[in-house]
Amino acid sequence: MAQQVRVGRLAQEIQREVNDILQKRVRDPRVQGVTITGVEVTGDLQHATIYYSILSDLASDAEKTQRGLDKATGLIRRELGHRLSIYVTPEIKFEQDESVRYGDHIDELLNKLHQQDKF
Repeated sequence: MAQQVRVGRLAQEIQREVNDILQKRVRDPRVQGVTITGVEVTGDLQHATIYYSILSDLASDAEKTQRGLDKATGLIRRELGHRLSIYVTPEIKFEQDESVRYGDHIDELLNKLHQQDKF
């Protein structure tokens, strides 16, 4: 139980710090407008998956953003190491959060059903 609380607190702290690092330290224009939506940390605190979303729906923008985040991973991990008071800084991996796109798709389907019911 205590380990789950620690993992949850670390995930929240990583999310807060990565948002701050992206805004203040990373100068790559490819990562402008990135919002960190969640973080999953493994039970042994060795790996963290950071989920992000972007405003653009274009696939080319998503690829550019992913490349920019991959390039900035070393800087972000080093900054996390300085900011977090843990023994080992977890390896980080960025993944695009698909929940926003999925929610939009469900919303579109519901609107289509609603339009069909009117006719």
